[in-house]
Amino acid sequence: MQNFWESSVWGFFNIFALLLVSLLVANALKQEIKPLKNSLIPTSVLGGILLFIIATVYKAITDDVLFDLDFFAGSGSAYLEMITYHSLALGFIASSLKSSNRKLTRKRMTSILNTGVTTVSTYLIQGTVGLAITIIAGLWLTGFFPASGILLAFGYGQGTGQAMNYGLIYENLGFAGGKSFGLTVAAVGFLCASIGGVIHLNILRHSGKLKISEKHEETITMEDIQAANDIPMQESVDKLSIQLALITLSYLGAFLLMYFIGNALEGMKSLIYGFNFLLGVISATLVKLLLRVLKKLHIVKKDYTNNFLLTRTSNFFFDIMVVAGIAAIRLDLIQDYIGVLIVLCFVGMLVTYVYNRIVAKVLFKNYPEEQFLAMYGMLTGTASTGIILLREIDGDFKTPVANNMVYQNFPAIILGFPMMFLANYCPNNPVLTMIILFAMFVALNILLFRRQIFGKIINFGDDDGDPRYEEEENAEVAENAN
Repeated sequence: MQNFWESSVWGFFNIFALLLVSLLVANALKQEIKPLKNSLIPTSVLGGILLFIIATVYKAITDDVLFDLDFFAGSGSAYLEMITYHSLALGFIASSLKSSNRKLTRKRMTSILNTGVTTVSTYLIQGTVGLAITIIAGLWLTGFFPASGILLAFGYGQGTGQAMNYGLIYENLGFAGGKSFGLTVAAVGFLCASIGGVIHLNILRHSGKLKISEKHEETITMEDIQAANDIPMQESVDKLSIQLALITLSYLGAFLLMYFIGNALEGMKSLIYGFNFLLGVISATLVKLLLRVLKKLHIVKKDYTNNFLLTRTSNFFFDIMVVAGIAAIRLDLIQDYIGVLIVLCFVGMLVTYVYNRIVAKVLFKNYPEEQFLAMYGMLTGTASTGIILLREIDGDFKTPVANNMVYQNFPAIILGFPMMFLANYCPNNPVLTMIILFAMFVALNILLFRRQIFGKIINFGDDDGDPRYEEEENAEVAENAN
């Protein structure tokens, strides 16, 4: 019989409440402390850092793990990892359920393809450089895990959730502190995005090359909240409840896919369950397709998905993921690797900065600064970090950069899929993996700079050089990218 006063009843709620309270505290600090207010550090990152500092100080004083106290049912650390893992997929599912009726021109497809190829190429160069550093470190540090360098691509390029997923896979293969190593890389990535972005913006401003855009409050119309053919906001069931039900249905479908594939391929179970976000996107796409078919058959007469609510929901999951992921870092588990982490993260920042700077100048000549800042922010932090930097110089989204970031996910997932399998193989032969990653990087850059290499012999479409877009499209892009 379960007693409601037992810690097992309250443990998960308490840890979840702590994450949300940390967001409130971080938001208050950003509003009241001027340097924080002027910084581009996301509130979720600041909230996670606060919890990390508190947990680290508590550990140093008491030698106990704060999140494993009885107040959190002795399982707070496990809850943090679980929240990070599930929030990644739930955020992607919510984003995937959003509808879009806009058709993309050939010119726009070229820019989107280039952006997607740039994203994956950055993953590959991050993984290559990261492995080079940790392979060398493995020659000097006894027992060091030389394959850990590939976590740079997941921590910087893909964010907290994937950094933890692969850190856990490597931890099960003998890398002590693998989760904390990956999460630390992701956390430093947010700082690199924010600090590096601010430095770049200030250089542009002081050199007179760019006028920083005025900040505008986000304008939300009634049409955004309640479209003409939407189900009622409140009837026998609340519209938000419907969105959550569709997200849950999609995630249940993803779990069933993972369950059957995992049982069929027993040796790849950890890898398959690490793809929860990808299978979640596939499942959400199928749910959206089912709703569309039911509507064409006149079985369903109203639109059940609502972009406004789905955007808010996906942002919630990503905020929670970031806070939980940073809070879950255990400094005591990675203290022997601090030197390697500093070198890894610093070199990773430089490589990401320089490579994306070159790509933006060569391929996006009409809006190089906007494209660079958005991509640099995304490929060291998350898409939200990239949008934060973009808003500083393109607050009205007059360039198509935000559009590029939204739609590049599809080619990026397809082109980046082989790297995820390589990451699973990496511990067996990190040197060969590094060589393969670099070869893939070269191949993708031949595709990316095809015009510069082959001239007009190969033409994949006109370069996107027109930054002028209709206001309603910019508003939709802004909402989707947010």
